[in-house]
Amino acid sequence: MHREKTTVLPSFRVATAALRMLPAFSIISVERAGTTSLYRYLCQHTRIGEAFRKEVHYFDMNHGRGVGWYRAHFPSRAWSRWSALRRGGPGITGEASPYYLYHPHVPARMAELLPDVKLVALVRNPVERAYSHYHLNVRQKKETLSFEDALEHEEERLAGEWEKLVADPGYWSHAHYTFAYRARGLYAQRLEEWHKHFAPERILVVRSEDLYADPASVVARVFQHLELPDFRPEGFKAYNQKPYPGLSADTRRGLARFFEPHNQRLYELLGRDLGWT
Repeated sequence: MHREKTTVLPSFRVATAALRMLPAFSIISVERAGTTSLYRYLCQHTRIGEAFRKEVHYFDMNHGRGVGWYRAHFPSRAWSRWSALRRGGPGITGEASPYYLYHPHVPARMAELLPDVKLVALVRNPVERAYSHYHLNVRQKKETLSFEDALEHEEERLAGEWEKLVADPGYWSHAHYTFAYRARGLYAQRLEEWHKHFAPERILVVRSEDLYADPASVVARVFQHLELPDFRPEGFKAYNQKPYPGLSADTRRGLARFFEPHNQRLYELLGRDLGWT
């Protein structure tokens, strides 16, 4: 089946893969949480080298292509050494693939290849995230149902897909990637799995709402997490924001009730209330 988000690499990158770095950080957010904006802000830092494509999707969709294919997306180690001489410290690189948080095999795969990686988990109010995800699918002509009907059919669409993904590391599920409007908002379940492979202090959890409201403060926190000197990006343009109709009050209340216990579980895991009501 067709796999989305696959990168076509220039031949010179493949040929020089062994000379390239592996990521020092990864943004493991969910779809429609501000991943593109945060990554673009971070890559303005003079000691961060941008990936050929921010969404490499190696650990979820392209793991079978091998680590050489993965390395081919990143800057050279020579650039990192040049940064150490000219910019006060070695250059680092990273990526941002929104499906990583949700895919069952990613935590173990990443821990095996990148045991020292620093992680940033962007999480958005799951009600708003689900509705934004739905409208993205509508714009991309992947969704023909109304939002309410899509929610009603979500369980049916996803039936058995998680089990297939777990059982077969090479399996690709279009339904799991595309139609998990509610399921992708169960953040605590997924972060608990990540904590089995990475110490909690290696994962900085950031509210998307904070990124939207005060990007400078969030970016400063992330630079601190990455142990980089403070740096002020030139601007904070918001990426991938398209207008769409408001969510009906009844649907919003129903989703809020559904997510309430899952949000509480997340608050307990993090030791702080994220204020999603």
